[in-house]
Amino acid sequence: MEVALSNRHWRGIESIGRWVNERLRYTLSLSTLLYLAFKELFAERKRGFPLVFEITLRQIYFTGVQALRIVSLVALALGTIVIVQTGSQMGFLGGVQHLLNILVLVILREVGPLLTAFIVIGRSGTAIATELGNMIVAHELEAIAAMGINPVYFIVTPRIIGVTLAVICLNIYFAIVALLGGFVVSKLILPLTFQAYLRELIDSLTVTDLVFGFLKSLIFGLLIALTCTYHGLTVRFSTIEVPQVATRGVVSAILSCVVFSVLLTLLFYL
Repeated sequence: MEVALSNRHWRGIESIGRWVNERLRYTLSLSTLLYLAFKELFAERKRGFPLVFEITLRQIYFTGVQALRIVSLVALALGTIVIVQTGSQMGFLGGVQHLLNILVLVILREVGPLLTAFIVIGRSGTAIATELGNMIVAHELEAIAAMGINPVYFIVTPRIIGVTLAVICLNIYFAIVALLGGFVVSKLILPLTFQAYLRELIDSLTVTDLVFGFLKSLIFGLLIALTCTYHGLTVRFSTIEVPQVATRGVVSAILSCVVFSVLLTLLFYL
């Protein structure tokens, strides 16, 4: 009995050790990919920069501009839900300032950046992983390298920069739409003018809120681009692997964003 318990104990420790080792190797791979992307950006900046710049703009357009419709709908829904639920609990009896504090907290610090990240993961993250996987299967990366073009500089760098910038801009847009949507709802319930709403909103906003929201969107953008690009590049043999790596990339990106959101929140409040 003791021998069986001892063997089970060691198997548990061994499995934990393997999991930690895999996580460390995965983190190291993402860090190396990020380093190479920006290293090649400066090392190869004089070669094909207009083309790389064009690819970056296309990525920003696909990730940011084409996602504005769904982001607008989600932002309006979030602002409406927060102000209606919170307002119904407070009864709006002298609680306008508290209501706006909660609105700012939810939209700028916590839920807003996460929802924006999830939208980008669902649209652009899946597309990036699938596109890169198909390029590997079709040997397009080998052809690019044979022409003397660095694949990291031509493929990875524009997507990391484009997705990160798009996520930051989308997060700002999300916050503006959600806060304006909250004002529209408050007009239906409260005799509140736009000037009064804006004044209370400015009083509720702090530099910390803005910095915290920007930091989260920056980290989320990097995580989404790195994770989905890395998983797309792990395809080796056939198109059967493409949907599998796309799914792994999406799941890993979601988990990474959630974990970092929790860690940043804990670090801020603790």
